[in-house]
Amino acid sequence: MASNDNKFEGWVALDKNAAEGQMVWQTYEPKAWEETDIDIQITHCGICGTDIHQLRSGWGETAYPVVVGHELVGITVRVGKEAAKTGIKVGDRVGVGAQNDSCQCRKPPQIREDHSDCDACATGNEVYCPNMTLTYGAQYLTPAGGKSMGGYARYHRCPAAFAFKIPDQLASEHAAPMMCAGLTVFSPLAHFGARGNDQGPLEQRLKGMNVGVIGIGGVGHFALLFAKAMGADRVVALSRRADKRKDALALGADEYIATAEDEGWEKKYASSLDLIICAVSSSNMPLTDYINLLKRDGTFCQLGLPDDGLFRVGAGPIASQRRKLTGSFMGSPHEIQAMLQLAADKGIKPWVEQWPMSEANRAIVDMEKGKAKYRYVLTNDHQV
Repeated sequence: MASNDNKFEGWVALDKNAAEGQMVWQTYEPKAWEETDIDIQITHCGICGTDIHQLRSGWGETAYPVVVGHELVGITVRVGKEAAKTGIKVGDRVGVGAQNDSCQCRKPPQIREDHSDCDACATGNEVYCPNMTLTYGAQYLTPAGGKSMGGYARYHRCPAAFAFKIPDQLASEHAAPMMCAGLTVFSPLAHFGARGNDQGPLEQRLKGMNVGVIGIGGVGHFALLFAKAMGADRVVALSRRADKRKDALALGADEYIATAEDEGWEKKYASSLDLIICAVSSSNMPLTDYINLLKRDGTFCQLGLPDDGLFRVGAGPIASQRRKLTGSFMGSPHEIQAMLQLAADKGIKPWVEQWPMSEANRAIVDMEKGKAKYRYVLTNDHQV
């Protein structure tokens, strides 16, 4: 069980100005304790682009006050009686991603009036649960309720079902950004792989496939690492400028396209890729040109969510070659466990820069300016 007197302090966003580096360090109220919960003393928390979108209310009004951060790793310091049934115990190193809970097929009237089972949770697709709880700024559906608060903090409280033991081979600063950025690309790579539908060993999931990755940043650089680890025959990186070419090749890309500089790339690479993972969040990208890079029956999977408008795409390139335009949203618990084990087995090491938790305000400003190569991770020395 351990201590129940943990002091919940963190970087609290009070309004939209927080995105300009004006989060405030203060105490806050976590969710009320339930026996299905654990408390985690946070050691590391990745900075995700979603954090900045939410800080500035980019996807609709944020539920201020809020503590952001959903790529956290730490040590379990308190475990509820029901939580212990998951196998997590005090002293375990665990990670938490962007999802803090789902309905888990619970059926109280406030969730579903018809008392039906949740197909998403029943089939291991908890991330698509219509009643899922995000790791910060959301309301819990458990009896005690309360608002979720994230990882720019000393401690995190959450249901144990959405915390995951970190393999010993993975450093905490590498595991933290995997909990969202890594998972966001791992899930579609596994799902849309050549064998499809989570069949076959992960190391061969992309065997025989040519994979494109658009946007070489915090999310995209994970796509290069995982695509290679999952056996892709050829990986092509795409970014606007040539300045990331050397990095992309070092991360595992076989070829690199600078779309704003390499003349004629649209024709040269037309109909050459089986799967494209797109981490770009701008609605102004040349989406039709990108889709034309797919072979017949190829899949274009969109990950980035822009807050500057809708995507526009020509219908002809999709219909004429039976191409698929789809998306993916983070990943479910079984995928997190599989990803962490694959990363441990393959020695996957994302490119991270560590910042003291005390400098979180400066770190988010630098990340918004595009300075990260390729992921920032806050380290908690508990001396903020």
